[in-house]
Amino acid sequence: MIEQRDTTAWIFQVWISFILAFGATIGGIFYLPVDPWIKGFMAMGMLFTVGSTFTLAKTIRDNHEASRTVNRLKEAKAEKILRDFELHEAA
Repeated sequence: MIEQRDTTAWIFQVWISFILAFGATIGGIFYLPVDPWIKGFMAMGMLFTVGSTFTLAKTIRDNHEASRTVNRLKEAKAEKILRDFELHEAA
């Protein structure tokens, strides 16, 4: 199986994009003309959203990889059955 790897440039771009978006949102919350408890509520909401986003992305990736493994196992079993059938027919 071919291992898919991301380039260093892509990884760098993804991290810079995440850091800029996170920093801009924190900066925006900090400079809002509202009471500190509202800023705290918004910051907590953002932190929970970011955390749940990472969890969701990992779960989707894990489920996708698991389905690929199951499909490979099913294909291997089907190939074995066909090979056994062909050997039985040839004999």
